[in-house]
Amino acid sequence: MKDSIALSINHEHLLEGLKYQIQSADHKNDTLQLAYMPESGESLLLAPYLNPEKLSNLVVNTNDLKFIKSKCHQLKATTLFNLKKINYNRYINKYLEGINACLPYDGIFIGKLETYNLRRHRIYKRYPAVINHLVYFADTLYHRILPKLPLLHKAYFFFSNGRYRLMSRPEALGRLSSCGFDVIAEKSLGNCFYFVARKTREPYFNRNATYGPIISLERHGQNGRLLKVYKFRTMYPYSEYLQEYVYQHNKLAKSGKFSNDFRITPWGRIMRRLWLDELPMIFNFLKGDLQLVGVRPLSKMYFNLYTDELKAKRTLSKPGLIPPYYAVYPTPKGLDQIMKNELDYLEAFEKAPWTTNWKYFWRAVNNILFRQVRSN
Repeated sequence: MKDSIALSINHEHLLEGLKYQIQSADHKNDTLQLAYMPESGESLLLAPYLNPEKLSNLVVNTNDLKFIKSKCHQLKATTLFNLKKINYNRYINKYLEGINACLPYDGIFIGKLETYNLRRHRIYKRYPAVINHLVYFADTLYHRILPKLPLLHKAYFFFSNGRYRLMSRPEALGRLSSCGFDVIAEKSLGNCFYFVARKTREPYFNRNATYGPIISLERHGQNGRLLKVYKFRTMYPYSEYLQEYVYQHNKLAKSGKFSNDFRITPWGRIMRRLWLDELPMIFNFLKGDLQLVGVRPLSKMYFNLYTDELKAKRTLSKPGLIPPYYAVYPTPKGLDQIMKNELDYLEAFEKAPWTTNWKYFWRAVNNILFRQVRSN
Protein backbone atom coordinates (compact mmCIF):
# COMPACT_ATOMS: atom_id res chain seq x y z
CA MET A 1 0.00 0.00 0.00
CA LYS A 2 1.16 3.52 -0.76
CA ASP A 3 0.62 4.71 2.82
CA SER A 4 2.90 2.06 4.27
CA ILE A 5 5.78 2.14 1.82
CA ALA A 6 9.24 1.98 3.40
CA LEU A 7 12.39 2.03 1.30
CA SER A 8 15.99 1.52 2.30
CA ILE A 9 18.09 3.57 -0.13
CA ASN A 10 21.66 4.60 -0.81
CA HIS A 11 23.31 7.33 -2.87
CA GLU A 12 23.71 5.28 -6.03
CA HIS A 13 20.00 4.43 -6.15
CA LEU A 14 18.94 8.05 -5.81
CA LEU A 15 21.50 9.60 -8.13
CA GLU A 16 20.10 7.59 -11.03
CA GLY A 17 16.92 9.66 -10.96
CA LEU A 18 18.35 13.13 -10.36
CA LYS A 19 15.81 15.78 -11.39
CA TYR A 20 16.41 19.08 -9.58
CA GLN A 21 19.06 20.95 -7.67
CA ILE A 22 18.48 23.42 -4.81
CA GLN A 23 20.87 25.38 -2.63
CA SER A 24 21.56 24.43 0.97
CA ALA A 25 20.84 27.07 3.61
CA ASP A 26 23.99 26.51 5.64
CA HIS A 27 26.73 25.45 3.21
CA LYS A 28 27.26 27.70 0.19
CA ASN A 29 29.05 25.03 -1.79
CA ASP A 30 26.80 22.10 -0.83
CA THR A 31 23.62 21.32 -2.73
CA LEU A 32 20.44 19.48 -1.92
CA GLN A 33 19.27 17.36 -4.79
CA LEU A 34 15.95 15.77 -5.73
CA ALA A 35 15.36 12.39 -7.31
CA TYR A 36 12.12 10.94 -8.64
CA MET A 37 10.99 7.57 -7.31
CA PRO A 38 8.37 5.82 -9.47
CA GLU A 39 7.28 3.68 -6.49
CA SER A 40 5.87 6.68 -4.62
CA GLY A 41 5.40 9.33 -7.28
CA GLU A 42 7.12 11.82 -4.95
CA SER A 43 10.36 13.80 -5.01
CA LEU A 44 13.09 12.70 -2.61
CA LEU A 45 15.70 14.96 -1.06
CA LEU A 46 19.16 13.46 -1.02
CA ALA A 47 22.95 14.06 -0.67
CA PRO A 48 24.83 15.46 1.17
CA TYR A 49 22.36 14.68 3.96
CA LEU A 50 21.91 10.98 3.22
CA ASN A 51 24.28 8.55 4.86
CA PRO A 52 26.15 6.60 2.14
CA GLU A 53 26.06 3.39 4.18
CA LYS A 54 23.53 0.93 2.84
CA LEU A 55 20.25 0.50 4.77
CA SER A 56 20.80 3.60 6.88
CA ASN A 57 18.50 5.82 4.79
CA LEU A 58 14.78 5.25 5.32
CA VAL A 59 11.99 6.69 3.15
CA VAL A 60 8.38 6.32 4.31
CA ASN A 61 5.04 7.61 3.10
CA THR A 62 3.02 7.57 6.30
CA ASN A 63 2.61 9.51 9.53
CA ASP A 64 1.98 6.32 11.50
CA LEU A 65 4.57 6.67 14.27
CA LYS A 66 4.35 3.01 15.27
CA PHE A 67 5.24 1.95 11.74
CA ILE A 68 8.03 4.53 11.45
CA LYS A 69 9.57 3.54 14.79
CA SER A 70 9.58 -0.15 13.90
CA LYS A 71 11.30 0.51 10.56
CA CYS A 72 13.84 2.91 12.08
CA HIS A 73 14.81 0.40 14.74
CA GLN A 74 14.82 -2.47 12.27
CA LEU A 75 17.11 -0.68 9.78
CA LYS A 76 19.01 1.42 12.37
CA ALA A 77 18.18 4.45 10.25
CA THR A 78 20.28 7.59 10.62
CA THR A 79 18.35 9.54 7.96
CA LEU A 80 14.57 9.57 7.65
CA PHE A 81 12.60 11.15 4.82
CA ASN A 82 8.82 11.16 5.08
CA LEU A 83 6.89 11.79 1.87
CA LYS A 84 3.68 12.48 3.78
CA LYS A 85 3.09 16.13 4.65
CA ILE A 86 3.28 16.87 8.34
CA ASN A 87 0.08 18.97 7.87
CA TYR A 88 -1.81 15.69 8.05
CA ASN A 89 -1.02 15.11 11.73
CA ARG A 90 -3.59 15.75 14.44
CA TYR A 91 -0.87 16.22 17.06
CA ILE A 92 2.09 17.69 15.20
CA ASN A 93 4.41 18.14 18.18
CA LYS A 94 3.80 14.60 19.43
CA TYR A 95 4.62 13.37 15.95
CA LEU A 96 7.87 15.37 15.80
CA GLU A 97 8.79 14.24 19.32
CA GLY A 98 8.25 10.67 18.14
CA ILE A 99 10.53 11.23 15.14
CA ASN A 100 13.13 12.64 17.52
CA ALA A 101 12.98 9.42 19.55
CA CYS A 102 13.44 7.33 16.38
CA LEU A 103 16.72 8.94 15.34
CA PRO A 104 20.16 8.97 16.97
CA TYR A 105 21.87 12.25 17.80
CA ASP A 106 22.96 13.99 14.58
CA GLY A 107 20.35 11.93 12.74
CA ILE A 108 18.63 13.69 9.82
CA PHE A 109 14.90 14.16 9.35
CA ILE A 110 13.72 15.39 5.95
CA GLY A 111 10.07 16.33 5.56
CA LYS A 112 7.61 18.62 3.86
CA LEU A 113 4.42 20.57 4.43
CA GLU A 114 2.10 23.08 2.82
CA THR A 115 2.42 26.59 4.24
CA TYR A 116 -0.04 29.49 4.25
CA ASN A 117 1.65 31.15 1.28
CA LEU A 118 1.83 27.99 -0.79
CA ARG A 119 -1.84 27.21 -0.16
CA ARG A 120 -2.83 30.73 -1.20
CA HIS A 121 -0.75 30.48 -4.37
CA ARG A 122 -2.30 27.12 -5.23
CA ILE A 123 -5.89 28.34 -4.74
CA TYR A 124 -5.38 31.58 -6.66
CA LYS A 125 -3.83 29.66 -9.55
CA ARG A 126 -6.51 26.97 -9.63
CA TYR A 127 -9.67 29.11 -9.59
CA PRO A 128 -10.71 32.07 -11.77
CA ALA A 129 -10.67 35.66 -10.51
CA VAL A 130 -13.20 36.60 -7.82
CA ILE A 131 -13.99 32.94 -7.14
CA ASN A 132 -10.42 32.34 -5.97
CA HIS A 133 -10.84 35.10 -3.36
CA LEU A 134 -14.02 33.46 -2.03
CA VAL A 135 -12.44 30.01 -1.95
CA TYR A 136 -9.36 31.33 -0.19
CA PHE A 137 -11.50 33.15 2.40
CA ALA A 138 -13.47 29.96 3.14
CA ASP A 139 -10.30 27.90 3.29
CA THR A 140 -8.66 30.40 5.66
CA LEU A 141 -11.70 30.45 7.92
CA TYR A 142 -11.90 26.66 8.11
CA HIS A 143 -8.26 25.60 8.18
CA ARG A 144 -6.55 28.55 9.87
CA ILE A 145 -9.02 30.23 12.18
CA LEU A 146 -11.26 27.40 13.45
CA PRO A 147 -8.33 25.24 14.73
CA LYS A 148 -7.24 28.14 16.94
CA LEU A 149 -10.61 29.04 18.50
CA PRO A 150 -10.99 27.59 22.03
CA LEU A 151 -14.63 26.55 21.63
CA LEU A 152 -14.50 25.31 18.04
CA HIS A 153 -11.11 23.64 17.59
CA LYS A 154 -12.34 20.28 18.96
CA ALA A 155 -15.15 20.21 16.42
CA TYR A 156 -12.69 21.10 13.66
CA PHE A 157 -10.35 18.21 14.51
CA PHE A 158 -13.29 15.81 14.97
CA PHE A 159 -14.50 16.40 11.42
CA SER A 160 -11.15 16.99 9.70
CA ASN A 161 -8.83 14.82 11.81
CA GLY A 162 -6.24 17.54 11.23
CA ARG A 163 -6.13 16.87 7.49
CA TYR A 164 -4.98 19.88 5.40
CA ARG A 165 -4.20 21.84 8.57
CA LEU A 166 -1.98 24.79 7.72
CA MET A 167 1.10 26.35 9.30
CA SER A 168 3.29 29.29 8.49
CA ARG A 169 6.94 28.72 7.70
CA PRO A 170 8.05 30.22 11.07
CA GLU A 171 5.62 27.99 12.98
CA ALA A 172 6.85 24.86 11.20
CA LEU A 173 10.52 25.68 11.84
CA GLY A 174 9.74 26.69 15.42
CA ARG A 175 7.95 23.41 16.09
CA LEU A 176 10.96 21.51 14.76
CA SER A 177 13.26 23.47 17.04
CA SER A 178 11.03 22.95 20.08
CA CYS A 179 11.07 19.21 19.36
CA GLY A 180 14.86 18.90 19.40
CA PHE A 181 15.90 19.62 15.80
CA ASP A 182 18.15 22.23 14.21
CA VAL A 183 17.02 23.18 10.70
CA ILE A 184 20.02 23.03 8.38
CA ALA A 185 18.29 23.57 5.02
CA GLU A 186 14.91 24.64 3.68
CA LYS A 187 13.36 25.17 0.27
CA SER A 188 9.95 25.79 -1.30
CA LEU A 189 9.49 23.64 -4.38
CA GLY A 190 6.22 23.26 -6.25
CA ASN A 191 3.36 23.14 -3.75
CA CYS A 192 5.53 21.98 -0.85
CA PHE A 193 7.96 23.47 1.62
CA TYR A 194 10.85 21.06 2.29
CA PHE A 195 13.10 21.08 5.34
CA VAL A 196 16.20 19.21 6.45
CA ALA A 197 16.61 19.02 10.21
CA ARG A 198 19.30 17.48 12.42
CA LYS A 199 18.53 16.01 15.85
CA THR A 200 20.70 17.90 18.35
CA ARG A 201 18.83 17.56 21.66
CA GLU A 202 15.79 16.17 23.41
CA PRO A 203 12.43 17.94 22.89
CA TYR A 204 11.37 20.72 25.25
CA PHE A 205 7.91 19.14 25.57
CA ASN A 206 6.12 22.48 25.65
CA ARG A 207 2.48 21.75 26.52
CA ASN A 208 1.52 25.39 27.03
CA ALA A 209 1.98 26.80 23.54
CA THR A 210 -0.86 29.13 22.57
CA TYR A 211 -2.18 30.98 19.54
CA GLY A 212 -3.85 33.72 21.60
CA PRO A 213 -3.31 37.47 21.22
CA ILE A 214 -1.38 37.75 24.50
CA ILE A 215 1.78 35.75 25.09
CA SER A 216 4.16 35.34 28.03
CA LEU A 217 7.87 35.25 27.29
CA GLU A 218 10.64 34.09 29.62
CA ARG A 219 13.12 36.89 30.26
CA HIS A 220 16.07 37.62 32.55
CA GLY A 221 15.16 39.78 35.53
CA GLN A 222 16.72 41.11 38.72
CA ASN A 223 19.16 38.83 40.56
CA GLY A 224 19.19 36.46 37.60
CA ARG A 225 15.57 35.45 38.20
CA LEU A 226 13.62 34.39 35.12
CA LEU A 227 10.30 36.18 34.83
CA LYS A 228 7.31 35.99 32.53
CA VAL A 229 6.91 39.15 30.47
CA TYR A 230 3.53 39.73 28.82
CA LYS A 231 3.11 41.16 25.33
CA PHE A 232 0.64 41.25 22.48
CA ARG A 233 1.52 38.67 19.86
CA THR A 234 3.42 40.13 16.92
CA MET A 235 5.04 36.92 15.68
CA TYR A 236 3.83 33.62 14.36
CA PRO A 237 3.38 30.84 16.94
CA TYR A 238 6.57 29.03 18.06
CA SER A 239 8.75 31.92 16.86
CA GLU A 240 10.44 32.15 20.26
CA TYR A 241 12.27 28.88 19.49
CA LEU A 242 13.84 30.36 16.35
CA GLN A 243 15.99 33.08 17.91
CA GLU A 244 19.24 31.17 17.39
CA TYR A 245 18.23 30.24 13.85
CA VAL A 246 17.39 33.82 12.86
CA TYR A 247 20.55 35.15 14.51
CA GLN A 248 22.78 32.65 12.69
CA HIS A 249 21.26 33.45 9.30
CA ASN A 250 20.36 37.15 9.53
CA LYS A 251 22.54 38.57 12.34
CA LEU A 252 21.57 41.87 13.97
CA ALA A 253 20.49 45.14 12.37
CA LYS A 254 21.78 48.55 13.51
CA SER A 255 18.84 48.74 15.91
CA GLY A 256 20.24 45.75 17.80
CA LYS A 257 17.30 43.61 16.72
CA PHE A 258 17.30 40.80 14.17
CA SER A 259 17.72 41.88 10.57
CA ASN A 260 14.88 40.87 8.20
CA ASP A 261 13.06 38.93 10.91
CA PHE A 262 10.65 36.68 9.00
CA ARG A 263 8.92 35.64 12.23
CA ILE A 264 7.05 38.96 12.54
CA THR A 265 3.57 39.13 11.05
CA PRO A 266 2.55 42.13 8.87
CA TRP A 267 0.17 43.33 11.61
CA GLY A 268 2.90 42.73 14.18
CA ARG A 269 5.22 45.20 12.45
CA ILE A 270 2.59 47.92 12.78
CA MET A 271 2.01 47.11 16.44
CA ARG A 272 5.73 47.23 17.19
CA ARG A 273 6.12 50.53 15.41
CA LEU A 274 3.45 52.03 17.67
CA TRP A 275 4.61 50.15 20.82
CA LEU A 276 1.18 48.56 21.12
CA ASP A 277 2.76 45.14 21.59
CA GLU A 278 4.27 46.24 24.91
CA LEU A 279 1.08 47.48 26.56
CA PRO A 280 0.57 44.20 28.52
CA MET A 281 3.97 44.80 30.14
CA ILE A 282 2.19 47.37 32.31
CA PHE A 283 0.91 44.33 34.21
CA ASN A 284 4.54 43.35 34.91
CA PHE A 285 5.17 46.90 36.10
CA LEU A 286 2.20 46.77 38.48
CA LYS A 287 3.38 43.37 39.77
CA GLY A 288 6.77 44.83 40.58
CA ASP A 289 8.73 42.81 38.00
CA LEU A 290 9.71 45.96 36.09
CA GLN A 291 10.49 49.56 36.89
CA LEU A 292 9.47 52.50 34.72
CA VAL A 293 12.98 53.16 33.34
CA GLY A 294 15.56 50.42 32.97
CA VAL A 295 17.31 48.06 30.61
CA ARG A 296 15.10 45.81 28.53
CA PRO A 297 14.31 42.33 29.90
CA LEU A 298 16.26 40.04 27.55
CA SER A 299 15.76 36.51 26.30
CA LYS A 300 18.43 33.92 26.99
CA MET A 301 19.83 34.20 23.46
CA TYR A 302 20.18 37.99 23.58
CA PHE A 303 21.50 37.92 27.15
CA ASN A 304 24.32 35.59 26.11
CA LEU A 305 25.48 38.10 23.47
CA TYR A 306 26.40 40.59 26.20
CA THR A 307 29.76 40.88 27.96
CA ASP A 308 30.17 39.24 31.37
CA GLU A 309 30.55 42.66 32.98
CA LEU A 310 27.27 43.91 31.55
CA LYS A 311 25.48 40.66 32.38
CA ALA A 312 26.49 41.05 36.03
CA LYS A 313 25.41 44.71 36.20
CA ARG A 314 22.11 44.00 34.47
CA THR A 315 21.05 41.55 37.19
CA LEU A 316 21.60 44.07 39.99
CA SER A 317 18.45 46.06 39.16
CA LYS A 318 15.00 45.48 37.71
CA PRO A 319 14.51 45.73 33.94
CA GLY A 320 12.35 48.60 32.75
CA LEU A 321 9.48 49.59 30.50
CA ILE A 322 11.44 52.47 28.94
CA PRO A 323 15.01 51.47 28.05
CA PRO A 324 17.92 53.97 28.14
CA TYR A 325 18.17 53.46 24.38
CA TYR A 326 15.49 56.16 23.90
CA ALA A 327 17.13 58.69 26.23
CA VAL A 328 20.02 59.53 23.90
CA TYR A 329 19.97 61.15 20.46
CA PRO A 330 20.90 59.96 17.97
CA THR A 331 19.98 56.52 19.24
CA PRO A 332 22.73 53.87 19.53
CA LYS A 333 23.55 51.91 16.38
CA GLY A 334 24.62 48.30 16.62
CA LEU A 335 25.04 46.01 19.60
CA ASP A 336 28.32 47.56 20.80
CA GLN A 337 26.79 51.03 21.09
CA ILE A 338 23.67 49.63 22.75
CA MET A 339 25.80 47.83 25.35
CA LYS A 340 27.80 51.04 25.96
CA ASN A 341 24.53 52.95 26.39
CA GLU A 342 23.22 50.41 28.91
CA LEU A 343 26.51 50.30 30.81
CA ASP A 344 26.51 54.10 31.15
CA TYR A 345 22.95 54.02 32.46
CA LEU A 346 23.59 51.18 34.93
CA GLU A 347 26.72 52.82 36.35
CA ALA A 348 24.82 56.09 36.83
CA PHE A 349 21.88 54.18 38.33
CA GLU A 350 24.16 52.52 40.91
CA LYS A 351 25.28 55.93 42.16
CA ALA A 352 21.94 57.79 42.05
CA PRO A 353 18.93 55.58 41.18
CA TRP A 354 16.10 58.13 41.46
CA THR A 355 17.98 61.02 39.86
CA THR A 356 19.17 58.84 36.98
CA ASN A 357 15.73 57.46 36.20
CA TRP A 358 14.19 60.94 36.40
CA LYS A 359 16.68 62.31 33.86
CA TYR A 360 16.45 59.32 31.52
CA PHE A 361 12.64 59.35 31.62
CA TRP A 362 12.29 62.98 30.47
CA ARG A 363 15.03 62.63 27.89
CA ALA A 364 13.21 59.60 26.43
CA VAL A 365 9.88 61.48 26.43
CA ASN A 366 11.51 64.39 24.60
CA ASN A 367 13.09 62.14 21.97
CA ILE A 368 9.89 60.18 21.40
CA LEU A 369 7.55 63.19 21.18
CA PHE A 370 9.71 65.79 19.45
CA ARG A 371 12.43 63.81 17.63
CA GLN A 372 10.17 60.97 16.49
CA VAL A 373 12.42 58.25 17.89
CA ARG A 374 10.63 54.96 17.29
CA SER A 375 11.10 51.24 17.83
CA ASN A 376 12.32 49.32 14.78
